[in-house]
Amino acid sequence: MAANPEAKMEKSSLRLIKKYPNRRLYDTKTSSYITLADVKQMVLKQEEFQVLDAKSGDDLTRAILLQIILEEESGSVPMFSADLLSQMIRSYGGAMQGFMGSYLEKNVEAFQHIQKALQEQSTRIYGDNSRASQELWSQFMNMQGPAMQSLMQAYVEQSQKMFAQYQDQLQSQARNMFSGFSFPGMPQPPKGDADK
Repeated sequence: MAANPEAKMEKSSLRLIKKYPNRRLYDTKTSSYITLADVKQMVLKQEEFQVLDAKSGDDLTRAILLQIILEEESGSVPMFSADLLSQMIRSYGGAMQGFMGSYLEKNVEAFQHIQKALQEQSTRIYGDNSRASQELWSQFMNMQGPAMQSLMQAYVEQSQKMFAQYQDQLQSQARNMFSGFSFPGMPQPPKGDADK
């Protein structure tokens, strides 16, 4: 017998949101209907939640988060370029799909860690005045923008080199492992190389 998703929710600290066929979202904690903007606020406040289809019980959390990203990207200052989105689409279905997701996740975590450290340092220096801190953070980022961009570009280039080395290493290991086997459609190494 399948476990009831709502019973799991009650045991954990997750906030349960039900999505109804009329596209409305119902927050079981507040017993009220909410909007995507409300869900976005939960994300910003780092509240744990899960969105379930009210009828089937399917987990729709990722779909709702993607909707929020789509709305944000439709705004005046999108985060993702068309080129990046195209590259991400090309990654689906390929051998490296799982690696791409993990790679992006780790890089975003690293970026957030740096941002949090800088904000904490700003709070220590300028106090807990969040408005002043935000303005100073904004000024700092405007002044340091080119340096940060250069740092990120160097990081990306280094990651690309490491990935290329990793890929070469995997190919070399695969060649060594399967050198005695012949596969249809695969070129055979020259006889002189196989004897070495």
